[in-house]
Parts: sequence; structure tokens; C-alpha cells
Amino acid sequence: MNLNAYDYILPADLIAQKPAEERDRSRLMVLAPDGAVFHRTFTDLPEYLEKGDILVVNDTRVFPARLIGTKEKTGGEVEIFLLRSSGDGTWEALSRPSRRLREGTAVIFGCGQLRAVVLGKGETGTILVRLESDMDIDAMVDKLGKTPLPHYIRHEPSAEDRERYQTVYARNRGAVAAPTAGLHFTRAILDTFTSKGITIATVTLHVGIGTFRPLTEELADSDRLHSEFCIVPPSTVEAVNAARKKGGRVCAVGTTSVRALETASDGGILRPFEGWTDIFIKPPYRFRTIDMLITNFHLPRSSLLFLVSAFAGRERILEAYRIAIQERYRFYSYGDAMVIL
Repeated sequence: MNLNAYDYILPADLIAQKPAEERDRSRLMVLAPDGAVFHRTFTDLPEYLEKGDILVVNDTRVFPARLIGTKEKTGGEVEIFLLRSSGDGTWEALSRPSRRLREGTAVIFGCGQLRAVVLGKGETGTILVRLESDMDIDAMVDKLGKTPLPHYIRHEPSAEDRERYQTVYARNRGAVAAPTAGLHFTRAILDTFTSKGITIATVTLHVGIGTFRPLTEELADSDRLHSEFCIVPPSTVEAVNAARKKGGRVCAVGTTSVRALETASDGGILRPFEGWTDIFIKPPYRFRTIDMLITNFHLPRSSLLFLVSAFAGRERILEAYRIAIQERYRFYSYGDAMVIL
């Protein structure tokens, strides 16, 4: 794969630093099947789905993964960014500064309410830590942690970010990044879909830090990508298969929902799935499950841009991005949306 073919220049002032004043008042670019491009508002989205269609959303919940603490012995400030739990109190994490955290180092947070002990090095520059507390560890992380905003959002996380960098249907805790296409939905717009006879089904994919990591030429040529835990429950499989049987279309909300569905449809048949996925969706790719895609505008040279290009065509997507820049759409996590019909 030629990474330069998936590059574009974005003016820095188009990188959204804050969410829209109201979730569903973001702009919506519509890419029609005949190549036409329309400029709408996200509240117009229900017009493009019909009775019998199904909307699949990712119900993962972002947790405040950034912990700022001090070394127990020296008092030096340390940031621990929790990435992945092993389920036994042990976590893979990033740290800053990273060079001085040797095995056995203890870091305390919140006047000792939470403690992290470094167990050793992980993979690709990570460390392994054990979290300790006299109270519920998840509750302590939720209390003491900061919202893990992407690196291109320049302000420190606020109370507004804790609410707005989270979908209204978030339920299953475990993501360190939001499934951002879902940030535009409100309860009211979801009710509009259901009143039209459109089914809403859920998958869970815990978005990892790998979603922000730039691709290298070597990785772009590989068959696998960073792994993320996902669940496609039997109820969603039944709903999707029932909709397809009746001629309904499957509309995925975000690239994470696509990744979950396509993982569960390995072999061409959608089945319940629970486990890790490292699927890499890039051109050329034959989609097995989805007919429509709602998504934000993604970083250049990224795996997410590869995925949407696989769905709609590279030239079509890059032309849409050129138009979006010209029309001054807002980009990335807090930015505007597009729907690919």
C-alpha cells in the first residue's frame, strides 16, 4: 500500500477542539450512490434510512484512563495512561516520563487512594502495572482519572469533555477513545429512528490507543492491525439477519461498528462473536455485512481512512475530504460527520 496515496493537507484551524454546542447540530455530508454530495445537518440523517433498515451502534464506554500521580519515594510527577486490563488487576499502560519507571516503582494517586506498582515492560513501549486500592479500583480510576482526549485536542480535559467525549448510549466500560461517529446522536434522534420502524442494535468494541497511531509503510502492507476486544451479541446477529432477509439495509455507526461486524461475519455469515479482533480493512476489501456507513472525517495516512476508502473508494473519499476542507467542515473526533449511502 502506498501511504502517500492516502494523504491530504488539513488546515490546523479545521481540527475541532470542542464539540458542537448541541450533539445533533453537527454538519452532515451526504455521499449519494450516484456521486452527488449534499450538505445537511445531522438531524436530517433519519431521512436517509427507511422502515426495515437497521442501525448498528457501538455501546463501548470511555473510562478516564489518564492518571496523574507521584512516585511514592521521590515525589516526581508521573502520568500513567491505562490501555488494557488483564482482568486480575494488572494493566498494560503508557507512562510519561517512561525512562525512569523501573520495575518495583510505585506511583500513588489521590493522596494514596490508588496505587500503581510497575511490574515490568510490555510490548511496543508499554509498561505493565498492578493497580492497588482499599476501595473499588474501577471507582477510584473513575474518580481520579482524566478523560483520554486525542493528542490533537489541545486543552486539558474538562467536565464538559467527560460528558461529551461519550456517546449517549455508552454502556460497556473499556474504551480509551470514543467511537466518535456516535457522538452526534441524541436520545431524540434515536427516538426518531425507532418511530420510523428502524431497528437499533448494538455491538461493543473497546477502542484502543492504536486507532490514533500513524501507519508505517510496513504496517500498511501487513494483513493485521492493532487488536481490540469486541462483542457481537446473538440479539444483534438475529436483528441484522432478520433485516437483511426482509430487504433492509445495515447502517454501521462508525468504523468501530464496521470492524466488529466484519470480524463476526468471517466466512460471509454473521455469527455471535466475543474476543479480540485484529482485522485490517483496507482496499481492496469485500464487505460482508454493511450497506451504509456513518463516520467522521479521519486523520491522513490512518487505518480509519483506509477503511472508509475501502467502502467508498479512495478517490471518492479524498474528493469528499477536499470538498469538506473547502466548505470548512470540522475534522476528527469532535468534528462533523458524513454518511456514505
